[in-house]
Amino acid sequence: MNPKATLKGRGAQLNVPNRFFELSHEIRDDFLEFCHKEGEASDKNKTLYLPVFPKTIVNKVESPDVGMLYSMNAYQGCEHGCIYCYARNSHEYWGYSAGLDFERRILVKKDAPKLLENLLKKKSWKAYPIVMSGNTDCYQPAEKEFEITRQCLEVFLKYKHPVSIITKNALILRDLDLLKALTADGLISVNVSITSLSEETRRVLEPRTATTKRRLETVKILSNNNIPVDVMLAPIIPSINSHEILPLAKAVSEHGALSIAHTIVRLNGAIGQIFTDWINKTMPDKADKVLHQIESCHGGTLNDSRYKTRMRGEGKIAEQINNLVKLARHKYFKDKAMPKLNCDLHESFKDGQLKLF
Repeated sequence: MNPKATLKGRGAQLNVPNRFFELSHEIRDDFLEFCHKEGEASDKNKTLYLPVFPKTIVNKVESPDVGMLYSMNAYQGCEHGCIYCYARNSHEYWGYSAGLDFERRILVKKDAPKLLENLLKKKSWKAYPIVMSGNTDCYQPAEKEFEITRQCLEVFLKYKHPVSIITKNALILRDLDLLKALTADGLISVNVSITSLSEETRRVLEPRTATTKRRLETVKILSNNNIPVDVMLAPIIPSINSHEILPLAKAVSEHGALSIAHTIVRLNGAIGQIFTDWINKTMPDKADKVLHQIESCHGGTLNDSRYKTRMRGEGKIAEQINNLVKLARHKYFKDKAMPKLNCDLHESFKDGQLKLF
């Protein structure tokens, strides 16, 4: 791999134009030359935390192939900087770029715990698992400062409501006390994303995430505390991590994971341009090969929005990947399964304490 990428600790290496804006701006060579002569940085590469105040926090998921009905996101944008992240496009709705802005302009919803509690107290609300991080990681670096995710878990525990978490950050272990309390009533499941066993690959794909070693340790610690863990081998990218499916599955099974899930990478909207720019800078020797193989999984294009097909792909390469995952499940997860979350307790705890009558 070639460390030609110019912005250290970032996935995207540019800000692509926002499709909703008529105007856009670009950094010209003469400006870069001026900065060079003056000894100034053309880009300070700083992360900003920006408060926002939504009226609701839980979203109903309409997509039929996502595997969740309700999700919530304490943060919009994600400092982890995963280059392939499907959530990048959503940042455009907030008026930012799907590129560097997604990693450096983090929108913080401090009212999330209160909004969640208001929802769970409603008489009309019927318990159903809510997924934290349906869009962006609830344990990204911002959580160290704001602790919004922890406050939300306290609300779920208070009202005995089922919740599922998706993360690739070992910071989740900070809240082990709450996770254990939720587990006692069957109210929690955790999905840890692990994309590669190679630190070199992890570093360029997901620059500000926990190391692979730390994530495997997280799976083990959670599992040792009887907290059900699924590992998401997602996304599988041809010729980057597709050869790791079996060793990845073996490793996570040995660390206590009860199941695995996967998707094949798709580069919708602005992500295609961001990923293409990135791979030409970081892996120039294999860029064309990887891009063409991704296209071969999606009908000849990087952009695939077809329900049912978009997650699993089509064609020979996609078929090989999907068959390897089937083999991995049979080989390493034959007698394992994730438990169903408990939706029966919440009604008796509608006001935050057990109703006796």
